[in-house]
Amino acid sequence: LGSSFGVKPDYRRDTEEFGRLLADRGYVLVYGGATSGLMGVVADGASQAGGAVHGVITEDLVGREIAHRGLARLETVSTMHERKARMLELSTMIVGLPGGIGTWEELLEALTFAQLGYHDKPIGVLNTQGYYDPLIQMLDKAVQEGFMRPELKSYLVVGSDPADLLNKLENYAPTRVVKEARQDVQPLVFACSYVGGVSAQTCSVILHRGLCADPRAQVTGGRT
Repeated sequence: LGSSFGVKPDYRRDTEEFGRLLADRGYVLVYGGATSGLMGVVADGASQAGGAVHGVITEDLVGREIAHRGLARLETVSTMHERKARMLELSTMIVGLPGGIGTWEELLEALTFAQLGYHDKPIGVLNTQGYYDPLIQMLDKAVQEGFMRPELKSYLVVGSDPADLLNKLENYAPTRVVKEARQDVQPLVFACSYVGGVSAQTCSVILHRGLCADPRAQVTGGRT
């Protein structure tokens, strides 16, 4: 999910609709806590439709005054590593909307963790105007060249519009080629390092549901 709006109005339209759809279906949106670009759009889309939004942001980004102050809950952590780990901890689905290198890194990391058996959560991309077609082609290339098992492509759910994507995620059934998700491993150590705050304002959309009987009750405690 990008910290910019992108050049096509379709990106903003689909992102806002995705946020509204989450609210309509009773999800709590967990995302990177910023107001900039599509990050702010999805948060506003969800909250304006009556949904709850839980932001997770670093202290550094709060200091840059890009934190979204209109959220039900804004949680502050020290590092980007903690930010990603916290969002993954809260999630039951992981969704990449159009975005840049920070979005790609987080999306591919989630796929890597699924491959290793660290989690079994659905992972999807919103392929507005074919934005993620090159990524899908790259995965096909990796399979063709022997760097990835064909079954691993089933870990990535691709939706052409918000409703299509969420419907597919809710019926997620991947072909497992590795051991089941390991309960004893906490995904707190990451292979990639950030340099100079790369991707500091971008973040994949992460959703969570079912943490209590009423998912919206999870984010009514004010900011932290």
